[in-house]
Amino acid sequence: MNLNFASDNTGPVAAPIMDALNAANAGAAMPYGNDPWMPGVRDAIRAAFRWPEAEVLLVATGTGANALALAGLIEPWESVICHRIAHVEEDECGAPEFYTGGAKLVLADGEGGKMTPDTLRAALARTGTKGVHGVQRGALSLTNVTEAGTVYSLAEIGALQETAREAGLALHLDGARFANACAALGCGAAELADGFDVVSFGGTKNGCMAVEAIVLRDPAKHWEMQLRRKRAAQLWSKHRYLAVQMAAYLEGDLWLANARAANAAGQRLAAGLRTLGAELVWEPEANMIFARLDRAAHGRARSEAEYYLMDDVERPLCRLVCDFTKTDAEVDRLLELFRG
Repeated sequence: MNLNFASDNTGPVAAPIMDALNAANAGAAMPYGNDPWMPGVRDAIRAAFRWPEAEVLLVATGTGANALALAGLIEPWESVICHRIAHVEEDECGAPEFYTGGAKLVLADGEGGKMTPDTLRAALARTGTKGVHGVQRGALSLTNVTEAGTVYSLAEIGALQETAREAGLALHLDGARFANACAALGCGAAELADGFDVVSFGGTKNGCMAVEAIVLRDPAKHWEMQLRRKRAAQLWSKHRYLAVQMAAYLEGDLWLANARAANAAGQRLAAGLRTLGAELVWEPEANMIFARLDRAAHGRARSEAEYYLMDDVERPLCRLVCDFTKTDAEVDRLLELFRG
């Protein structure tokens, strides 16, 4: 039994996506996005987002998607307001700052990885207020699912968007777990993407081998983003292998089915942890859980299971993440190990 709960990145490629890759691996296909699959991918994303003029650029990594998306929204002397534990702050090794040419990340507070209109206003109050001596206001970036495993509701997003627009900010959604957020909220892609200027539509954590989509609402930015993608070494020559992944991911809403399966496993695990007396640090709303258990429980579990310990105290904090392949038996075995 493969008890790996370290990350949804540890999961395999979904069978329909691997089948599509194998089927495409025959003969020749034009490179650099001129393959036969890309027009269908573009049409499918436009339909799902209900952005009929949107442009879609595929890249191989989530870091590339987020950094390039932000670079296309703002100038180097501007800022990106994000939560203190947003993915672009915690996990991108300075890539947003690098690809924007030095734009500053301005960190906002908020419980459970989520900023509020009030904490956004607090960040705005110290941004763009010093004339030529300070960074200017640029964009708001939201991570959904958050890095705390919580989910912004559509109402929460709408309130933040309203505040951001009043301040003249562009809007970016970091959707590395876009599908998990949709599954948790019971909404479609169009509802979650509504109001944003650019969305990073993730695939790698949810059954793809390596593909993310930068979805641009404004087609006027397409040429600039093509140049940025090439300059950032994110334009694949054998682009068909990105396009066929995304095509299979979108076919029959596989992206949403996989996310529902991952979330269901996560919720089963969260319910079981509660029965064990674990402290759930944040309310788990999708497929990622942060919990504190006794050292002895971790000692038993880590004899068979892989996951991350986040600190070294009497009741260590762990991060547990379910990918779309996690079975009831795997979840129950992990709980059995914790129970002892």
